[in-house]
Amino acid sequence: MDKQTVTIYDVAREADASMATVSRVVNGNPNVKPATRKKVLDVIERLDYRPNAVARGLASKKTTTVGVIIPDVTNIYFSALARGIDDIAMMYKYNIILTNSDENGRKEVQVLNTLMAKQVDGIVFMGNAVSEELRKEFDRAKTPIVLAGCVDEKGQMPSVNIDYTAAVEEAVKNLIDRGNQKVAFISGNLADPINRDFRLKGYKQALKKAGIRYDDKLVFETDYTYKAGQLLQPALQSVGATAAVVGDDELAAGVMNGVTDAGLNVPNDFELITSNDTKLTEMVRPKMSSITQPLYDIGAVAMRLLTKLMNNEEVEEKTVLLPYGLMKRDTTN
Repeated sequence: MDKQTVTIYDVAREADASMATVSRVVNGNPNVKPATRKKVLDVIERLDYRPNAVARGLASKKTTTVGVIIPDVTNIYFSALARGIDDIAMMYKYNIILTNSDENGRKEVQVLNTLMAKQVDGIVFMGNAVSEELRKEFDRAKTPIVLAGCVDEKGQMPSVNIDYTAAVEEAVKNLIDRGNQKVAFISGNLADPINRDFRLKGYKQALKKAGIRYDDKLVFETDYTYKAGQLLQPALQSVGATAAVVGDDELAAGVMNGVTDAGLNVPNDFELITSNDTKLTEMVRPKMSSITQPLYDIGAVAMRLLTKLMNNEEVEEKTVLLPYGLMKRDTTN
């Protein structure tokens, strides 16, 4: 029999069972006699039957598909989150459609509409900001959406993150406690709430508690790329920065190498703490001190939260904050 044409009817006929019984076996329903289950599974193996997810979706009015919008698939931070999402999706038998938004507002709306056209059952959104235009599209979508590693400053949308304000405050305090009076704050776009309302707030709080005046010349807004970090060195030198907290690991590697290439020693002349604790922090030399966050868990918890929302289960806490830490390596004394 051509396996492309093998259907649930064929399996039922060959196993001398009802289609309902075959369906229960395929979906792991325990209400099937062991002998019947074995007979059905033997036929499935012999015929190489593959359940048709599309047909199953039509029957249940669900596509069992989840859309994941990721700003940059090459960024290790987001790929670590995506791994957690994928594992939980597989556990709950959801397929994933992964889309890349390039952190472009227009493209974010475009990929969202593409996913809606595919009738996904839910969406996990990763990015540094939820624009007003995107928020309107989310409201229109009538589909459960969970943010992962992305904050909603209005607190309306389900999200999974760490406490970025407290984490940055602790990192800056750490650098100040070791005698650094001029700590630079290096991040992506300050129009993004995650940077402006959370990370920068933590930076300012640490300075205030240490009695150090806030100086906006020590705040650097740039792209999350290695090259952008390298190019910052002259500006850091001109303001006399002796340390930095950096919002992205690739950017931090660029900052560190730019400083080193200028003849300074890290950490003796310049100390640095990065933010995401991706595997990159241990691949560079010196190894980078970092705020730690459970990247895989952020993705996994976001996907689990989404499964609950898709199934209309009771959700007690829609804004989830997971624990963070501070891992001291070789870029701090």
